[in-house]
Formats: sequence, structure tokens, C-alpha cells
Amino acid sequence: MESCALTIRPLTEAELPAFVAVLCESFLTDHTELWLDFVRSTFEPGRLHGVFDDTRLVGTGQILTKQLTVPGPRVTPVAAVSGVSVAADHRRRGALSLLMRTQLHGLHESGGEPFAALWASESRIYGRFGYGLASQTCRYSLLKGADFRPGTPTSADRVRELPRAEAIPLLEAIYQKVAPSRIGWLTRGVAGWAETLADNADMRDGMSSLRFALHPEGYAVYRTKGGRDERGPNGTVSVVEVVAGTAQAYATLWRHLLDMDLARTVDVRLGIDDALVHLVAEPMNVVRTLSPGLWVRLVDLDRALTTRGYRTPVDLVLQVGDALCPWNAGRWRLHVDATGQAEVTRTNSDADLALDIVELGAVFLGGTRLSTLAAAGRVHELTEGAVARASLAFLGEQIPSCAEVF
Repeated sequence: MESCALTIRPLTEAELPAFVAVLCESFLTDHTELWLDFVRSTFEPGRLHGVFDDTRLVGTGQILTKQLTVPGPRVTPVAAVSGVSVAADHRRRGALSLLMRTQLHGLHESGGEPFAALWASESRIYGRFGYGLASQTCRYSLLKGADFRPGTPTSADRVRELPRAEAIPLLEAIYQKVAPSRIGWLTRGVAGWAETLADNADMRDGMSSLRFALHPEGYAVYRTKGGRDERGPNGTVSVVEVVAGTAQAYATLWRHLLDMDLARTVDVRLGIDDALVHLVAEPMNVVRTLSPGLWVRLVDLDRALTTRGYRTPVDLVLQVGDALCPWNAGRWRLHVDATGQAEVTRTNSDADLALDIVELGAVFLGGTRLSTLAAAGRVHELTEGAVARASLAFLGEQIPSCAEVF
């Protein structure tokens, strides 16, 4: 294979069209002004990098400044990695490795966000750069009219369908109130809302424009698609998200969605332990399809592990491997007090557990158990009982679920 000398540097705003061209090619789609408009809305100078072969842009990646709810629950800064792409004729030549190293080393050297997160287009890509699978997502599909179990609490407040302009300020207020208590959810600024509620005709896949159902303590955003076959109406309700501050509001919004006239199926992407499956009278009628969710990478192990809370007190020494970010490698003492607050320090003491930075990323949000990784041979117990103690301490209040793809 012909070798090439690659360089990397931050892109300027004037170079965004070239960035979008490489990105669209990599994701097997056409360049459009909509892509360019979105990239312009998320552009942060110095945080969008381009990899070059001579003067040609062949790779891209950006970091979005966001905050994420971690166990505790606590809201903390996260480097949200997005827009990662490599031109088709430059794959397997080191462009992605150069980009990942530049991002992670740059965050470390600048004292930036202590951990990074991303959605992976292909699951095998990012483990070699220290990212661990920290959450999973699930596609739920239900039949229209699915009964709730007896005694399901609903609200006396009715659900109203509102036009977009009237609904959005109400959505924003409800989301801002609920998100800090939901592990894995992101704070959502102007660009985040623009992406979540993007509604151009060529993005609808034959479905309707977005519709907005509002309850005083929650909301649902969804699309519809009509249809008919020999059995009658077979329309689809495709739910973008349902956010509610109370169990009653959540059930009431789902009753509204499940009772939509002329629909046959209702589908939605939610966390793997969402309450929806426990609302319905027959859980076996909820078809669920599991897929990977958010991947997490600890940039500075000591800073990252102290941003979150822990379930139980624990005092352990971790032997950590990290080839890409060697400042994380070695032995670290994790001491968690009775309040769930951690202190992480270098130590020469004997290790209780041995693992790679990938495994720490996987358990960081509390959704993946250390005991599960140990059963897979990815965490090694050096002191009897250490896996059980650490596994319990790392659990979160809920299984994490990221509500949006960035």
C-alpha cells in the first residue's frame, strides 16, 4: 500500500464545506446545504480538526462542548466527539489514529473535559482508542391500543397537540427540569435542540412533519405515516422522544400515543430498562431490539472518576493499562467515602483489580457491571471479593440511556 505523510490541524469556518463533503462521502450520503447549515450551527473554533494528505482534506472530527448526567446524579462537562470521518481512499492509513490521539492528548494537555463520549457508526472502531460501551439503546415496537396493566396511574390533566412554535418553549422548560436526574442525558443548547427537532422534508423518510403532544409535566415528539392494507388501517406512529417528570405524566403521554386513530404500530428508541414495558398488561407484546449506545473514554482517569457519585463506600487499588494515553497507566487507589464521593490517587500498593482503560469507560455511567466484564475475562481479580465490591460501588441510580445521537 502506498504510504502517505498525514498532518492535522484545526479547521477554519471557511473550510466547513470541505469538511461536510468528506463527512457525507464517509456516511454514504450526498452533500446538501442542510448538512452544511447544521455543521455551521455546531462549529466551535479550535475543536474541529482536519487530517490532510498534502493539501487535501481526508479526515475529520470535532468535539462538541456539552454536559452529561453521571451517577450521583451529577451534571458534568463531557467532550462529545462527533463528525468523525475518513475519505474512502484513505482508510487504514492512520488518519483516524492521528485524529483520536490529537483529540485525547489535546484534552489532557489543556485540562479540558475529563472524559469523552461518542456514538459509533461501527462498534469495532473505537475500542482500540480506549472507548468502552457504557450504555445500550433499544427499539421498542408496540401494537396500537396496547392495554396498560390494571392500576397504572395516569394524570387527570389532558394531553394537548400544539403547533411547533408554541410547543418548543414548553419542551425546553420540561427537558431542562428532567435531564439532570437522568443518567446519560445531555444538556441541550440551541444546536442540540435544532438537531433533535430537525424537520426538513428530505429527513422524514416518507413520514409526516414532527408533531408535539404536551402535558403539564411532560411531552412527546413524534411523526406519523398513514397506510392501509386488507386488514384496514396500518399507519405508524414513530416517536422521537417522550420526556416526563412524573410517572403519571409518562403513562398519560403513552396512552395518547398508543390510542392514535388509524395507526397499527407505535415504535420508539429508549433505554433498555425504560418503564414502558412495565406499563403494558402484556410485556411479551413489546418487541425490543437492542443495539449499542454511548461509548465513553476516560481522558484523565483521576479527574473523571471523581466527577461521578458511587453506590457504596469502597477502597481498592486498580492496575490500569492505557497504551494511547500513558498518563493513565499504572496503579491507582480508588477511595469512596460514605457519601459516595471518590478520591483517586497514585499508589505503589498491590493491586486488587487489573483492567484496561476501556473497561473503566464501559462501567463509568453505571450501566455495565464490572462483574459482567470479569465474567468475560476483561477484568482480573487479584484480591478475593474485589470484583463484587467494585461492581456494586460503580452502579448508578438507573441504567444509563442517552436521549440523543450527536
